[in-house]
This record gives sequence, C-alpha cells and structure tokens, in this order.
Amino acid sequence: AGAAALVLAILVAWWSAAASGTISRAFLPNPLDAWAALVRGFAVGDLFDQSFGTLARMLQGWLLASLVGVALGAAIGLSKTARDYLQPMLEFLRPLPASAIIPVAIAIFGLSPNMALFVVAFGSLWPTLLGTIHGFAAVEPRLKEVARCLEMSKPAFALKMGLPNAMPDILAGMRLSMTVALSLAIVCEMLASQSGLGTAILLAARAFQSSELFAGIALLGMIGLASNLALRLVEKRALRWQITH
Repeated sequence: AGAAALVLAILVAWWSAAASGTISRAFLPNPLDAWAALVRGFAVGDLFDQSFGTLARMLQGWLLASLVGVALGAAIGLSKTARDYLQPMLEFLRPLPASAIIPVAIAIFGLSPNMALFVVAFGSLWPTLLGTIHGFAAVEPRLKEVARCLEMSKPAFALKMGLPNAMPDILAGMRLSMTVALSLAIVCEMLASQSGLGTAILLAARAFQSSELFAGIALLGMIGLASNLALRLVEKRALRWQITH
C-alpha cells in the first residue's frame, strides 16, 4: 500500500508539473502522453526488439559475472592464504567505476557486443564476488572440524557446508549485481550505438521527443523492478530452509 501511494503521488506531481505549463511539453510530457508513446512503441515501433536487446545484454553480463563471482569467491573465501594475498588487489579493483574501464574495453574489443559484455560483467562482478567471499569465509569453524573428522574433500565441503552458509550473501550480491548490470547495459548502448533502450532514449532526447524519452525511462524502471522482484522470489524460495529450521 505504501509503495502504491508513493507511485500515485509521483504521478500526481508529474501531472501537475506538466499541466501547469511551467516546463515546456518538449521537455516534460504528461503521463498519458508517455503511456501512449509506450503503447505505440510496442504496437508499431521497435520497442520490443530494443527491450529484448537490453535484457539480453544485461542477463548475459550478469550471468557471466555470477558464475565467475561464485566460483572465484568460493575459492578465495575458503582459503585464508588466498584472502591474505588477494585482498589488496580486490580492494584496488573494487572501487574502480565500470565506466572508467570502458575506454580500455573499446581499445581491446572495439565497439562490439563483446565490449558491452565485458563492461557489464566486470561492473556487476563485485557484489557477487565479495558476498560469496564473505559467506564462505564466515563458515562456522566447528563445521570445518566436522568435515575433517568425516574426511570430506574440499569440493564436497564447499558444496555441502560452505554453499548453504554462503547462499544468503551470494543471493544478496546477485540481486545488487542485476541492478548494476542493467545500468551498465544502458551506458554501453549509448556509447556504442548498439540496439537497445539506451540508444532509443538517447535518440529521443536528441530529437526532443519527450514522450518517447519518458516512456523509455519508465520502461527501464519497470524492467529493474520486475527483475528485482523475480530475484527476491528466488531468494525467498532458496532460503526457505532457513526459516523452517
């Protein structure tokens, strides 16, 4: 109810600002015009293909970052020696904004889909990687003693004891990574002129098509909200055992 009231308040404020005429409609359309542009874009325009391009770019980078983050994070988290050696490098790379490596990615891959994949994966890697490291490093020491008594191999310990313990941190990191991946996919599309919502929004802004501009921004918000809700549902189901136990 609170979220619905907030959305309603934003729409009312938007409508009031547009209706007052204080801001030209070339820059601020009313919500109905933006909605009409959104419907028109899906019905007769390229909005579906553009949305699919952005979603594919986001999901590919996010999945790659998740796979690398979980595998590398588990290896580092289970080894104190690895953490001691790699922590300075991780602390050096982690604060780097992904936008700072875009020129490097362009120099290596050119303005290609591989450039976008690299940037999205690099930028969205860190929440999952650091969450996984923390989760595996925080395994109860007594579980390690039990594993030694049972003569469990390191892969078996990681899968049967480390992974369940780290799962809350992993899923929280993956949810944050998804938001980062969407933002970086849009930035790469704008810079590399690749088909997607980022390019559509940029072209609408340059042509002063405010209705199409706000329709694209609203669609991005809906994509971000839907992906976050989907991951929350997965997280709730995956961690249901913690509630029942």
